[in-house]
Amino acid sequence: MDKVVSSAAEAVADVVEGSSLAVGGFGLCGIPSRLILALFDSGVGDLEVISNNAGVDDWGLGLLLGAGRLRRVIASYVGENREFARQYLSGELEVELTPQGTLAERMRAGGSGIPAFFTASGVGTQVADGGLPWRYDASGSVAVASPAKQTQTFATRDGDHEFVLERALVADFGLVRARRGDRHGNLVFRDSARNFNPLAAMCGVTAIAEVEELVEPGAIDPNQVHLPGVFVHRVVPLTADQAVEKRIERRTVRPRRQEGAQ
Repeated sequence: MDKVVSSAAEAVADVVEGSSLAVGGFGLCGIPSRLILALFDSGVGDLEVISNNAGVDDWGLGLLLGAGRLRRVIASYVGENREFARQYLSGELEVELTPQGTLAERMRAGGSGIPAFFTASGVGTQVADGGLPWRYDASGSVAVASPAKQTQTFATRDGDHEFVLERALVADFGLVRARRGDRHGNLVFRDSARNFNPLAAMCGVTAIAEVEELVEPGAIDPNQVHLPGVFVHRVVPLTADQAVEKRIERRTVRPRRQEGAQ
């Protein structure tokens, strides 16, 4: 039952070329930065990543992206990452952009054993009709486009409506970061760092969690557990210095108010 491993490098040692990864976080909030850094150091590449976005140019998944280690990304947001946009538009990276709520549900479904589901999001658009550019070629033409998806009409409380079929997502590995975790893999996330992290762990065949604070089994109130240990296979405790290193994607401030000013 003890799922603790000694280092991030050991935890990701079996991630191989061509693996698929579900990675928690939103922007830079709650990203498994030490696990990503361990993957960067390992040199592994040709990776398919499922994540809300791809970090920034010099941190998070942006490290792997900048090194040319990512083959395909399923995301809902390009974000502040200029290299992400450059690689996509130049045909170096395949990108499947997905509505954010749909992405979350596809991950949750994958972790719950649900192969597909119907949703109203995307009906009447290229999300359902197909034709979204997944990959460009060097000339800027669309080399790979999204396929059309099955649609079906269902009776609802306010009449008949059309819905589109979305398939679940399952990854070889799920990488997440938690505020607290015990040796059995039960995890607690802090505030908005909860975002995609539980879903990324759920849809990973092997889920790896880096935790800021490691506690003994029983120290976490069962009512406070955000993700049960049944979904988690490896736990990596962070050092105090690793736990406090958290970057801000974009800092916005306003002028300091002068004393006595109205």
